[in-house]
Amino acid sequence: MTLAHKVARAKDLLEETALEFGPENVVVAWTGGKDSTVTLHLWSGVLAEMGFSGLRALNIDTGCKFPEVMEFRDMLTAEWGLHLTVARPAADLRDYPVARDKVACCAALKVEPLSRSVREMGAEALLTGIRRDEHPERGRAHSERRERPDCLMVHPILDFTEMDVWAYIMERGVPYCSLYTQGYRSLGCVPCTLPVAEGEERSGRNAEKEAHMGTLRALGYF
Repeated sequence: MTLAHKVARAKDLLEETALEFGPENVVVAWTGGKDSTVTLHLWSGVLAEMGFSGLRALNIDTGCKFPEVMEFRDMLTAEWGLHLTVARPAADLRDYPVARDKVACCAALKVEPLSRSVREMGAEALLTGIRRDEHPERGRAHSERRERPDCLMVHPILDFTEMDVWAYIMERGVPYCSLYTQGYRSLGCVPCTLPVAEGEERSGRNAEKEAHMGTLRALGYF
């Protein structure tokens, strides 16, 4: 399937989501990374084509994110006029053992604020930037009904490859975080993310966390 076909399929899915739930009930789970930024750009285009406005996005600020990611988030929010909600964990990071137990850490700093914010925002559909080729646990359906978070999770770029994402970005001039020019290929929290010299895209992510992706998804992770 060509990138053009993948983009068309993603837009069809987004149009169906907009018609089923109404744009006001759809939120983009935007991490500030390249993949969810592509989803955000696609959704923005679909809304414009359908005559809708009000681009809603949700960002999880764990307190452990790269400053460059936060700066990019704030810049693009202002530039694109996003209605952005920033969710933060209830845990006090001054006392929290960050990254000691990877599953517990992700559950407290990511999953809990995600579920809480989806509920508080009244989001019925959550658009993500996950891709099938990133991890075997992420290669399922383009949409899935979840209880944590309590919504329909929609994955419009599930079929995209890493190269597709970059081709889309370059062809359309979509902004991206400066860390990608410094050897990073996948952006997570600072303690669990390293540059990638060679190998798999997510090899810069903590191996223990990656090994427990199935457990994390069961808890409510992307």
